Amino acid sequence: MIIIGLIGLLSAGKGTAAEYIIDKYQASKYGFSDSLREVSRRLHIEENRKNLQNLSTILRHQFGEDILANAMIEDIKHDAHNYIVVEGIRREADITYLSTLSGFHLVSIDADIKTRYERLKNRSQNTDDKVKTFDDFVNDHTQEPEMAIVPLMAKAEYKLDNNADTASLYQQIDSIISKLK
Repeated sequence: MIIIGLIGLLSAGKGTAAEYIIDKYQASKYGFSDSLREVSRRLHIEENRKNLQNLSTILRHQFGEDILANAMIEDIKHDAHNYIVVEGIRREADITYLSTLSGFHLVSIDADIKTRYERLKNRSQNTDDKVKTFDDFVNDHTQEPEMAIVPLMAKAEYKLDNNADTASLYQQIDSIISKLK
């Protein structure tokens, strides 16, 4: 089993990379925000960045920094896919616990801030993305989850540069996966 953990700043291309690996390599995907979105939907709480961050903070404060990673690891242990993508790694605890899984590889993905802002506006993953200004986006990078990401990206075994087109990104992913086989 090859487990590719993707880490990167807002709108760096983690979702695009994950979808490519899912499609080309028949991988399954786990995301740290998936369980937060499920809880948010169940409780009828708007799925915006602030609410998801608050929910994450509350859960981690009440049940420990590793609550989301532990839940994900248990799911991964029962997954029969040869390739697994873990999207949205944001904390040291995430890496610590995922690293206990045989076949885990941390991969960072990055792009310049203006490119990432345009991607955020185009994808509208959260309800507040369409109205977000560039200044709001820059401010998002000063929030606790994003501030922790940059030093963790330095720990990545492989690095993806997502400033070009998707073909370039896909070629980089294929190169990494061929090394991991």
